[in-house]
Amino acid sequence: MALNNSNVLLPCVFTTCIGFQDLDFTWYFNLTEMIYHGKIKSKASEPILVERNPRVEFVGSTTGKDNNISIVLKNVEFSDAGRYTCHVKNPKEKKAQHNATIILTVVQKMVEADNTVTVIIVSIVGGLIGLLILFMLVKRVVLFIIKKTQDGKKECLVSSSGNDNTENGLAGSKAEQKAPPKA
Repeated sequence: MALNNSNVLLPCVFTTCIGFQDLDFTWYFNLTEMIYHGKIKSKASEPILVERNPRVEFVGSTTGKDNNISIVLKNVEFSDAGRYTCHVKNPKEKKAQHNATIILTVVQKMVEADNTVTVIIVSIVGGLIGLLILFMLVKRVVLFIIKKTQDGKKECLVSSSGNDNTENGLAGSKAEQKAPPKA
């Protein structure tokens, strides 16, 4: 979106795995009207202008890290609204062609969007998620405390039996059995 009578940047970058040589790039308006045409000999050289609209300025650079072939459209008018296509042809890639499209809207004045409802909804959802997390954390702490207090109340009971375990192959003693008293 651009303001009427302002300058607008139309960004375009390209990538290549095998480098480029004699790269050809063109910017089109609504796919038919050529507004900028340039060629780049190699990574070490800046683009050479072939043809351009007088209101278009090249602002990219291909000698740095990015292969930037962006342009600036000066003094935008309402009639400039439409599709801008960046077209790149690299002979090293068997003349593969790549395109990127930007849709430009020209407005009389920029209108700030009212995001009050969005902020309220996001705040409520965020608050509910926060409460849910807090509830889960408190529940976990309470369960941990209950478990620890129950573990402390358990007693170890030891019992002994006078049963003979020798029959099961376990060491043990037999309780002495006394004869019943005679009457």
